[in-house]
Amino acid sequence: MRVAIGPSSFAEQNDAPLRALEAAGLEVIPNPFKRRLTEDEIIAHLEGIDGLIAGLEPLNRRVLDGAKNLKAVARVGIGIANVDLEAAGEFGVKVSNTPDGPIGAVAEMTIGALLCLARRIPEMNSALHDQRWEKKIGTGLSGATALVIGYGRIGRRVAELLRAFGCRIVASDPFLKGEAADDGTPLVSLASGLADADVITIHASGERAILGEVELAGVKKGAILLNSARGGLVDEPALIAALESGRLGGAWLDAFAEEPYRGKLIGMDRVLMTPHAGTYTLQCRLSMESAAVENLLRDLGITSRNS
Repeated sequence: MRVAIGPSSFAEQNDAPLRALEAAGLEVIPNPFKRRLTEDEIIAHLEGIDGLIAGLEPLNRRVLDGAKNLKAVARVGIGIANVDLEAAGEFGVKVSNTPDGPIGAVAEMTIGALLCLARRIPEMNSALHDQRWEKKIGTGLSGATALVIGYGRIGRRVAELLRAFGCRIVASDPFLKGEAADDGTPLVSLASGLADADVITIHASGERAILGEVELAGVKKGAILLNSARGGLVDEPALIAALESGRLGGAWLDAFAEEPYRGKLIGMDRVLMTPHAGTYTLQCRLSMESAAVENLLRDLGITSRNS
C-alpha cells in the first residue's frame, strides 16, 4: 500500500511516526512542496494512494472523486472542515482526526499571546532592541471577564488556565444548551458576551464568519481578541476597522483565511501574528502525528508492529 503525506512538517522534529508507517510495510510519499497543497496539487499527490496523513489541504468532492484508490484519511489535528465528509462516505473513505493532542499546546500559546498583548511585551521588546528604554502600561488579567467562543476541549482548557489568573469566564457555544456548561461556566449569547468581555478567545469549528461588522461593533471597547481556530471565523475587513477605530485594543491571530498571510494586518499596531503554529511543540506534534498514524493503520486494516 502507498500512503501520502499532506502536512509540510510531518515527522520533522521526531521521525518516529514516519518509521511506524514504514515498519508497517507502507510506501510513504512525502509532500513534494513542503507547504500546504492546492486542490490540483493534492489531486496529483493522491494518484494511486491508499491512505493520506492529512493536514489542511482541500479534500472536497472533486479531490476525493479523483482519488480512486483512497481508503482512509487521517487528519493530524482536530478540525476536519477541509474534508467533504458526505463525499468521503459516498466513496467509502474513512476519515479520522486527533482531537486530544492539540489541547495543551494551543491553550498554552493562547495564554502566552494574551499576556504579550495585555502587558505590551512585544512593544517594549522592540523598543529595547532599538536601544530605547520605554516602559508601557499594560492591563492585568485578575478580575477581567473572558468570553470563550466554542467551549470544547481547547476552549475548556483555556478557561481553566484563565481562571488561575483570576479571570471570570463566560462561554458562547450554539451546541450547548441551558444556562451553564457541565462545569458550571455560564453560557451566554454571543452579543451579550461580546459586550461584557475584556478578552475574547475563539476555539470554534467551521469556516463561516462568527465575528463580522455587526458583532465587532458590539464588543467592549479595548477588548483583546484571540483567534487560534480558523481565519475565516473573523471577517478581516471588519477586524481591521475595529482595530483602526480603537474598538478592539489588540488581536492575536494564529489562523488566516489565506495562508501564508500577506494582508493589511501586517505591520498594524497591537496586532500579534503567528504562522498557524499553535500546535508546534515537540510533545504536541509527536502526539498528534503518532495518533494519526495509528488511526490510518487501523482504517487500512493494518496492525502496527508496535502494538
